[in-house]
Amino acid sequence: MLVGARVAQGAAAAVVMPASLALIRQAYPDPRARARAIALWTVGGSVAMAAGPVLGGLLTDLAGWRAVFLLNLPVGAVILALLIRVPRSPRRPAALDFGGQLTAVLALAGLAFAVIEGGHLGWTSAPVLAAAALALASACAFCVVEARHRHPMVPPAMLRDRSVAVALAVGFAVNAAFYGGVFLLGLYYQQLRGMSAIAAGLMFVPMSAVVTATNLVSPRLSERIGRRPVIVTGQLVFISAMLAMLPLAAHTPVWLVLVLLLPLSIGGALAVPALTALLMDAVPPERAGTASGLLNSLRQTGGALAVALFGGLLSGPGGDFSLPGMRIGLLAVAALLLATAALARLLLPRG
Repeated sequence: MLVGARVAQGAAAAVVMPASLALIRQAYPDPRARARAIALWTVGGSVAMAAGPVLGGLLTDLAGWRAVFLLNLPVGAVILALLIRVPRSPRRPAALDFGGQLTAVLALAGLAFAVIEGGHLGWTSAPVLAAAALALASACAFCVVEARHRHPMVPPAMLRDRSVAVALAVGFAVNAAFYGGVFLLGLYYQQLRGMSAIAAGLMFVPMSAVVTATNLVSPRLSERIGRRPVIVTGQLVFISAMLAMLPLAAHTPVWLVLVLLLPLSIGGALAVPALTALLMDAVPPERAGTASGLLNSLRQTGGALAVALFGGLLSGPGGDFSLPGMRIGLLAVAALLLATAALARLLLPRG
């Protein structure tokens, strides 16, 4: 039942996130105003990140983990009340691309299963290899289906646009780094340092404050020097965050841990508003929802795969926290960010 409810919750979030960004594209036709609105949109995630671990830890300690899911009820009610004041969006006919939907789901599900179970069952085990083969075959089938469909879910021409393709790749890498880092730190605080759930949650509050402030700075910085330098710089800062966490150990002073987390707080907060605004400007208004859905799908996939990767690497003998596994994961994510930073530097317009 829990797994089924989580599937429903994920499906609902997958509908809400792209629609919210498409509403911003509709409400702010001016690119400069839209960039600042997107920055405020990203701040919402920062505030949630600050409040989520603290409230989650508090509820888990006081009422059990089941109480965590009640947090969504009042938030959802407030959002519904606010949406009443939003003008209706224009509608246009769109055929359902069932083949594209099915092959995309199979590709992502196969990839996620292979990464999650690879660390437990072994990378050469039959289920993992079968899932990887399913992901590859489904991805190839997706490309064929989209190329032949009259009204494809993801128009191939959109992906051939350099700005779109690079923004999607950077979104994947940035979320892999951020959510992988947050997941790693949560286990580090509780398993290696022996902190309670509440104490571990409180450790993320300073980081979230820095993220929120940097989100608001990003669009103004983009206006001054262009989006490409901001996106590249954000990824380079993220790389420094991955490398800065390599020396973490059980007895690293808490103040030093917080200092080392500054690059993790700043990197994504610089890059995400700029790359999101770049993507929204690169597509026509009627494709804003599609572009937003693609970006959020790849960002969530990057985060999920990073969590799965770190989950396998951080599990040492006897279930203990593995410092060598942590360092391997950090270096892998740093290499991914270096590749996408190079792509952004070479292929994106300066703006």
